[in-house]
Amino acid sequence: MGSSPYAHSLPTPSTPAGRDGLAAILGRPHKTVVGLDFDGTLAEIVPDPEQARAHLGTVPALAALAPRVASVAVITGRPAGVAVRYGGFAGVPGLDHLVVLGHYGAERWDAVSGTVKTPAAHPGVAAARAELPGFLDDIGAWRGAWIEEKGQAVAVHTRRAADPQAAFDALRDPLGELAARHGLIVEPGRMVLELRPPGMDKGVALAEYVREVEAEAVLYAGDDLGDLPAFAAVEKLRSDGIPGLLVCSGSAEVPEVADRADLLLPGPAAVVEFLGALAQRL
Repeated sequence: MGSSPYAHSLPTPSTPAGRDGLAAILGRPHKTVVGLDFDGTLAEIVPDPEQARAHLGTVPALAALAPRVASVAVITGRPAGVAVRYGGFAGVPGLDHLVVLGHYGAERWDAVSGTVKTPAAHPGVAAARAELPGFLDDIGAWRGAWIEEKGQAVAVHTRRAADPQAAFDALRDPLGELAARHGLIVEPGRMVLELRPPGMDKGVALAEYVREVEAEAVLYAGDDLGDLPAFAAVEKLRSDGIPGLLVCSGSAEVPEVADRADLLLPGPAAVVEFLGALAQRL
C-alpha cells in the first residue's frame, strides 16, 4: 500500500459535528452516501463551461471509493448526461455504485443501467431562453455576458465581462424579474445566474437520495451558493440522528460555503486526493 498515490492520513475536520461525521463514515462505510458537486469540486472552474472536465484523478479515486460505500452521488445543475461525459464516468469498472443527479435532481443517470431519466421540460425555460438575447441587449448587458443552454434550465455567465462582478450584480435583479414572469427562479453561482424551475435543489435531491438508500452517514462536498441547500440538508440529517461531514472545495469567491463547512480543501485536486485517501482508509 505504500506505493498508493493516496498514502497519507485523512485531514481532521475542524468541528465536532464534522469529526463525528467522519467517524461514522469510517465506521459504517456501506451505509454511507458520498455526495459531490461537479463544477468547482470535481472539475476546475473555467471561463467556458463547455471546456470543464473532471480532474484527472477523479475517476480512479471514485472507482476506488464507490465499491466501499453505499453510493456516490454526483449532484449538479448540469444535465446528467453532460456531467457523465465531462466526468468520464460511463463504463468504468468499480463505478457501479455511482449515480449522477442532474438539473439539481430532476434528471438521474445510473451507472448500472447507463441510462438517463429525464422529465418533460418546463415551458418557462424555453420562453425565457428565447427572450434572453434581446433582453440582455435592451438592458445594455450583452457585451461579456454569455448564455449557456442547459436543457432543463438556461444560464447567463459574466466571467468573460470586463468587470465580471459588476456585470453579475447588474443582471441579478433584472434576470430575477424575467424568471418570475416565466414561472422560474434564479440560482446565483460563481459569476453565473441560472434560470430554472422551482421545487428542486441540491438539498432536496440529496435528502431524497439518502432516504432512498437508507443511509446512516453522509458526506457532501461543494463550492458554490447552489451547494448551500445540500449543506442545509446534511445539517437537518444530523439533527435527525444521521451523522454527516461537510466539505468545502475552497474558494475565496464564496465564503458562505467555507463558513458552513467542517473541512476546507483548496480545490478539486485536494478533493480528489481526499476521496482517494478515504477509499484507502475504508
